[in-house]
Amino acid sequence: MKKTQSHPRAPGSALTVAMLGGVLLLGSVPIVSHAEASFNVGVASNYLFRGVTQTDDRAAIQGGIDFEAESGFYLGTWASNVDFDGAGYELDLYLGFATELDNGLGFDVGYIYYAYPDASPDDIDFGEIYASISYGPFSGGLAYTIHSDNSDGLFDTGDVYFHLGLDFDLPADLGLGLMAGYYDFSNDGKPGVGDANYWHLGASLSREFDTAGEISFNVEYADISSSDALGSPNSKDPKVWVGWAVSF
Repeated sequence: MKKTQSHPRAPGSALTVAMLGGVLLLGSVPIVSHAEASFNVGVASNYLFRGVTQTDDRAAIQGGIDFEAESGFYLGTWASNVDFDGAGYELDLYLGFATELDNGLGFDVGYIYYAYPDASPDDIDFGEIYASISYGPFSGGLAYTIHSDNSDGLFDTGDVYFHLGLDFDLPADLGLGLMAGYYDFSNDGKPGVGDANYWHLGASLSREFDTAGEISFNVEYADISSSDALGSPNSKDPKVWVGWAVSF
């Protein structure tokens, strides 16, 4: 259940799995009583985290394992290649609780740790707590950075990412996802960091096949100018990418 990724970083928006990680959890296999495991693998022509490329606009291979109990508690891990700050791969660890009430209102709360074990020369790992709600086609939530090894004022303790999303079923078994997010770095209290705040918009058109997984066509835009703290290659240019994912 990949959540929802400058220093470009990993996932976390309303389109999290389909748009930001390129991985969807499409099935599950029981392993122990009252619990299930699912395995996922995918490829994407670009790996974006909240509108910011993690792979220098190149392709990514990704995959993970999830365990979910009947109670709604879950935990898992997910990995992808990346290319920034000397890091060559990302490894995420997460746990949380998700449920849906009888009236259709859904909740999801949890914690995710983003690790970059080979980053050099500085450690850049960080952790977030997240919460989201959903009802019908609507969803929304936030992710708050509670600790970070990074000290340059971005992706540091106190950062908040807000997101809203809409998902629709279309004819021909197509799905359409729309999202808007806002990244607020100003809580770090460091000079100039507030200038890096930006809006993030995205759209995803996808189709799931019975045995071949899901294919998606995605467009994302981040309101980042070349003079902002995040800078190039994440300037105000729409990012178009395609992805494929399967789970078993």
